[in-house]
Amino acid sequence: MSKEDTIEFEGTVIDVLPDGKFRVVLENDHEILAYIAGRMKRHRIRTLAGDRVTVEMTPYDMDKGRITFRHKTDSGAGPGAGRRGPPPRRR
Repeated sequence: MSKEDTIEFEGTVIDVLPDGKFRVVLENDHEILAYIAGRMKRHRIRTLAGDRVTVEMTPYDMDKGRITFRHKTDSGAGPGAGRRGPPPRRR
């Protein structure tokens, strides 16, 4: 296994922490601390508690990881369902 090899796991975000960090429970019931990947930060992909995510981990430290993908939920809400209307007008 080379230095650049990573292991991918799927998990669920259980807690949102400051500075773009998250507490994630993997499918094998292992709890890790994960940060959001730069591409997700650049495209402003929101990750909330309860979201299914894919996490990349290095075999050297199995307590930390990087969230690389947020899976879509089947809640039935269409695109833009979470958007609010325009802000109230000031007088």
